[in-house]
Amino acid sequence: MALESSERTPLLSESNGAQTAVPIGASSLSDIEEIDGLPDPNVIWWDQDEDPEHPYNWPRWLSMSTCFLISAMTFLTALASSIIAPAVPQLMAEFDNGNLQVAAFVVSVYILGFAAGPLIIAPLSEIYGRVPIYHVCNVGFTIFAAACSLSPNIQTLIIFRFFNGLFGSCPATIGGGSITDMIPQERRAAVVAAYTVGALFAPILGPMAGGIIAEKFGWRWDFWLLAISGAVFSIFMMFVLKETYHPVILEQKVHRLRKITGNQLLRSKLDIGLSRRAYFLRSIVRPLKMLTLSPIVIITSLFIAVTYGYMYLLFTSFTEVFQRYYGFTTSNVGLCFLGLGLGSFLGVAIFSATSDKMIKRKAAQENAETDVIGSQKKGTIKPEYRLPPLPFAVLCLPVGLLIYGWTAEWRLHWIVPIIGTVFIGLGQLLLFMVLQMYLIDSFTIYAASAVAAITAVRSISGGLLPLFGLTIYDKFGVGWGNTLLAVVCLPLVLVSFLLIRYGETLREKFQVKNL
Repeated sequence: MALESSERTPLLSESNGAQTAVPIGASSLSDIEEIDGLPDPNVIWWDQDEDPEHPYNWPRWLSMSTCFLISAMTFLTALASSIIAPAVPQLMAEFDNGNLQVAAFVVSVYILGFAAGPLIIAPLSEIYGRVPIYHVCNVGFTIFAAACSLSPNIQTLIIFRFFNGLFGSCPATIGGGSITDMIPQERRAAVVAAYTVGALFAPILGPMAGGIIAEKFGWRWDFWLLAISGAVFSIFMMFVLKETYHPVILEQKVHRLRKITGNQLLRSKLDIGLSRRAYFLRSIVRPLKMLTLSPIVIITSLFIAVTYGYMYLLFTSFTEVFQRYYGFTTSNVGLCFLGLGLGSFLGVAIFSATSDKMIKRKAAQENAETDVIGSQKKGTIKPEYRLPPLPFAVLCLPVGLLIYGWTAEWRLHWIVPIIGTVFIGLGQLLLFMVLQMYLIDSFTIYAASAVAAITAVRSISGGLLPLFGLTIYDKFGVGWGNTLLAVVCLPLVLVSFLLIRYGETLREKFQVKNL
């Protein structure tokens, strides 16, 4: 029987808001329960460091295929956010509606669904596990994608698209948590980079594919592509996915052992003694607590909200800018997103090649100076080791916005503003990956809630900023409009240096209690 062992060596030291080494799956050293100095025999934990039930010890093919399918579904749901953008004039003409705000809302309402979904999906995944939530949301995404393609008017399309986004937010919300469950910290960056490509690269490819499909087959086939692809991935995930969330796996183990032994006092070490209802309420509040009480979550959300809002402002404005200034067709407008795509690819390449090596090097340098730093044990990797690329990533945004805005305003060759968007794509993807990895490494067992918090904020920004951004372009032009957006980015460069310098202090001093 898998009982607590006082001599077990932790598999890996990770951070959960405090720099203290803890066993995998435990949120703090207080999770090690003892009675009169001896381990409680009723507390269930992993059998050993190499316990095959622990997701870290799964066969490589299983963990990698799981990561691939989650990343593929993340890619598809992110693709859905922008695939319709080049076809909006076509569908607005079909529905005889010329309102520019409504046209922008057709694109951005999906992102508002993305904002609502995480607040429900994250807590449910921490009660019932990741797998059932994936399955329900995958089916919901597929159904509402098909419903969008069958919409008889603009009102029903907007409603269906909201729910399409709500269910589609699942892999973006808990995918990072699933990766944290399966992949050790020192090997996590490359996997998170591949996963993040789905969240940020797909919205760039969406308009390219959507424009070509809409021009040849009509806008409804953009949604049919999503529905068919969603059905295929859903079926594969039903056969391959296995539960990854440590507390749920241990709880399942407890139920098995209770049946075998008849001992109803057995409990998981990670069981905090709450009913499902009480735990659900706590889990719903958890992302909000992080978003209001944790400075690192607040700062991270600010960065990502600005970046995501700008990205969707570009998505909704590209069609207007390149058709008006350069006379592009619907399918050609989709190709204008190649600049963002190339920049995003460069961001992925830089992050994948450097992040894991960088944190290992920084850990080695610090441990060479002293074996013990405060309460930190030798070998611990600080989340702040992920942050050095952040200032460069932030600086790329205003540079790209200025190049894109003024070269389009001056009607220079169309390739020049697209080159400007390369810098934007590089900056936004590198920034997103650095900060998401920072939160995942900081909150470990509650990574899904941390990601849910920033997903909600970024989605609200991505849903609302395009509505106001188009007004800015109409009033100031694309040159001065992008200059205004660039000026907003500049203070974030200073904030990024401050986060590198004081991030650890903020994380340790302002820990969120009772998560």
